[in-house]
Amino acid sequence: MLPQRTYRPHTQSDRRRYVEEVELEPPIMFFMQNPEGCGISCKDALNSKFMRLVGRDDQMFNNRGPSVSIRLMWPGYAPWSRQIPTRDFRTPPGPITRSKLAKNVAKTVQRFLDDMTQHRLEEDADPRWRVGANFITIEDLDIVGLQHVSMGSWQVHLRVRSSRSRHPH
Repeated sequence: MLPQRTYRPHTQSDRRRYVEEVELEPPIMFFMQNPEGCGISCKDALNSKFMRLVGRDDQMFNNRGPSVSIRLMWPGYAPWSRQIPTRDFRTPPGPITRSKLAKNVAKTVQRFLDDMTQHRLEEDADPRWRVGANFITIEDLDIVGLQHVSMGSWQVHLRVRSSRSRHPH
């Protein structure tokens, strides 16, 4: 698993308002079948390959606002977030499905990787978690789940495929 600190709002009042006084929801997991496991590859999600995703048509984020923030606390890079829609574009708009959520999250992770390719890893950061060509790319990542970390924010939990997490030579 990619080691991440859990996202927390900066100020005490925001922490109270958006974390402590909110009933945080259970995590959203991406379980797979045939073979069974947890975590959908970002590549499959981007390519709409959802045959193995358990509950792929389940509706997510019922009774929510029109968007949520997806957050990454990737080690060695600044905290990062992007909004994704919680509604699809049908008429009338309904909640997105688990499969559509997986695709939106994979697109968000891709955007993070694209953004961070221009940034240097922070001083003292573990070089294993460096992103970009010849380092960690979208092909190396599985989305395990989303953790509800504050009122409108969900943190993505990612697994780096083992071929990648070995030290570069």
